[in-house]
Parts: sequence; structure tokens; C-alpha cells
Amino acid sequence: MNAIQAMQKATELKTIIPAFNIPYLPMVEPVVQAIRDENAIAMIQVARLEWEKFSSKSLEAVAIEYEKYAIAGNTLLHLDHVPVVDEDQLEVDFLPIIQRAIQSGYQSVMIDGSRLSLSENIAATAKVADLAHRSSVAVEAELGAVAGHEAGGIGMDYETLFASKKGFTDPEQAREFAIKSGCDWLSIAAGSIHGAIAEGLRKQKKPEARLDIAHIQTLYEATGHMPLVLHGGSGIRQEYILDAVKNGIAKINVATEIRQPYEAALEEKPGDIILAKQRVYDRTRWVLREFLNVSGNAKRMI
Repeated sequence: MNAIQAMQKATELKTIIPAFNIPYLPMVEPVVQAIRDENAIAMIQVARLEWEKFSSKSLEAVAIEYEKYAIAGNTLLHLDHVPVVDEDQLEVDFLPIIQRAIQSGYQSVMIDGSRLSLSENIAATAKVADLAHRSSVAVEAELGAVAGHEAGGIGMDYETLFASKKGFTDPEQAREFAIKSGCDWLSIAAGSIHGAIAEGLRKQKKPEARLDIAHIQTLYEATGHMPLVLHGGSGIRQEYILDAVKNGIAKINVATEIRQPYEAALEEKPGDIILAKQRVYDRTRWVLREFLNVSGNAKRMI
């Protein structure tokens, strides 16, 4: 099953594909083991900021590590957030990064033009879609602004952000984007927030976020039932996640939930990678089994 088929099947079955971020290379093995032991379908993914600001080294390094442990029928390899303009407001030469991912065996890629105007985002996404689809690689895009990656975190009290719907994806823009951009699925903003990546904020507990389910349903209809993606999945109450799945969310990114246990273990026992990997394994199994209820999904999605 390729990435497009998996996402379509998840949408049909009203289930979800977790996508686990890899900021540190040793995390790949325990995450894959957890996916296997829960017989789930999930993605291993890395974002540009995770080799720029953490220790995943490069997209190629993650692909090599992934191939050591990958399990056909259970795991997929995805390139997360390649921004056109990054969290430091710097322009990124994004097409060569996408090309490297295609050559390295990634089954899907994400172009993030969310800091651009609608027309510029559509144009950038269309370029990536043209390149990726030639190699049968799926494309994820983003419309709206999921806060948290910038140096100041979300920049305001969470309740203020939610009440104001600051950054929420606009349904009419989503309708146009789905028609013109060429993307296969769309990351939307409806209340979730990214975990902080700034050096002084990484250890902070994320604010408990919630989701505007009615807004997600509206976006699902506006995009013609395109599979939708939720970034910033850690820290959202379970009932919101499960309701979002019923209303069009087919993929959820999980980063902080497994990164912080890894980092905490190495602070507790410096250099003990075995302990750190065990903590990642345990937390990943919890996410799959207890939080997202996707244990055994590999059987359902055949």
C-alpha cells in the first residue's frame, strides 16, 4: 500500500494515520518497533527544522535509518515541513530538498507555503506537485497557520488564539487551493499548535489545545473530501482527536509526545541511549493503542 492509497483508505474508514517525527536518529528503531507490535499503519517523518535545529542529520540519514527497520504494510516514509519561508522568516530553496527526498525513497513529501499569500502558496505547491507526481510521490501542503515553531512559541495565550481563530484555515481559500494546487492532502489549522522548537522553550509542556470540529467539517466539505492533516497532535484532548477523525482528519503529526521522553531520559541518565529508546518505544505504543485507538489498523486497511 502506497501513501496515497493509505490516506484514502484511512479517510474511507474514518480512522487515522499517525506520523511520528524524528528529531534524533536513534528514535527510528523504537518507533518502528512500536508500530509493528501494535500492528498499526503509521509514518516515520522528518522535517527540515529537525536536521537544521535538532540531530536527525539529514533527510538522507533518516531514510537510511528507516530502511534498516521498515516493515512493508506497517510503515511509510514521509518528508514533513519543507517551508518556502521558514520559522526564522528566511527563504528556502525548497525544490532541491524535495528532489533529494524523491531520490532517497520518500513516499510522500510536504511543501509548507503557509507563510505566503494564497496565490504564492498555490504556485509553490503546484511546482512541487509537478515534480513529485512524476515519480508517483504524494504531496501534502499547508493552508492556514499552525502556531508554535516561531521563536516566541504561539506568541499569545492559547485561549486568546482559539477565540480569535487566528491562523485558522479559510474554507473558501481551501476550496480554491484544493482545485488549483495539485496537492493530495492538506494540512489545516483549526486549533492545534506545534511544540516549541526554540532552545529555551523545548522542555515546556504544551498548552492543552482543542479543535474546532465544525470548522474541520466545513473544510472537509470545501476541499471536496480531500484527506486532511492535523499538525501539532501532541497535547490535544483525545475526544477532540477522535471527533476530528470522524470529520475528515486522516493523518496526525506526533512530535513533542515522543521527543520529550527521549530528551528527559538522556538528562536523567546521560549517554544511556538504550533507556531513551525504551521511553520512546513505550510512549509510541501508548499513542497508538490508548490515545489514537489504531492498534490492529494494518488488518483493517488491507
